[in-house]
Amino acid sequence: MLTTMIQSPMNSRRTCFVSILLLLYSIFPGVFSSGPVTLERIEIFTTHDWLKATPTVYFRCQGENKTLLPDVKKKNVVYTFKGEESWQPLTELTDKKCKRCGFYEEDTVGSDDVFDEWEFCASEFTPPKGRYIRFKGKEFNVTFLCPECKGTAHASEVPEKKKNNVTVVIIISSISSVVFIFGAVAGYKYWRRRKREQDQARFLKLFEDGDDIEDEFGLDHM
Repeated sequence: MLTTMIQSPMNSRRTCFVSILLLLYSIFPGVFSSGPVTLERIEIFTTHDWLKATPTVYFRCQGENKTLLPDVKKKNVVYTFKGEESWQPLTELTDKKCKRCGFYEEDTVGSDDVFDEWEFCASEFTPPKGRYIRFKGKEFNVTFLCPECKGTAHASEVPEKKKNNVTVVIIISSISSVVFIFGAVAGYKYWRRRKREQDQARFLKLFEDGDDIEDEFGLDHM
């Protein structure tokens, strides 16, 4: 019974903590930020499949589906995009983890040819619009956009953002400590109250049992 009584405040504390995290996420979305990556422009310098008149170029990150680039048909031609095409965005990057991504060309006979593969990270994007340019000699020149990626912060804003992140961590730690203390105090008070009620109930039962014994032996008539 004691375990049940203590678990109830603990569950309430856990629910309260989750609610606080959700609130902080809504107030400080940058702490847990991620951003969609779109293709702004691309120019290929070569093609690999000699059996096809026009190449089939696509982008893919490891573990994700490939994204075909239907407009890219000729080399040495600059293709620009608005980011609103049906195949956009290419992928989504988080601040905490990079992805292994690349551009490829479908091959008619063997395995697909590789233009380039690299570790794609949100920190690569630069201000003011969140651009990242990837160039590989004799292969391609490409520009990505990700305005929401953390790497887009101005250099002067980085220390301030770090300061804000530290502040948020302190706030979360403080709130967690307060919630834990209140939960522990509430659990202890609940347990004390229940124990006092149980002691009173046992005490009253002893009196009732004593009256039953006196009635049985007729002691109350002596």
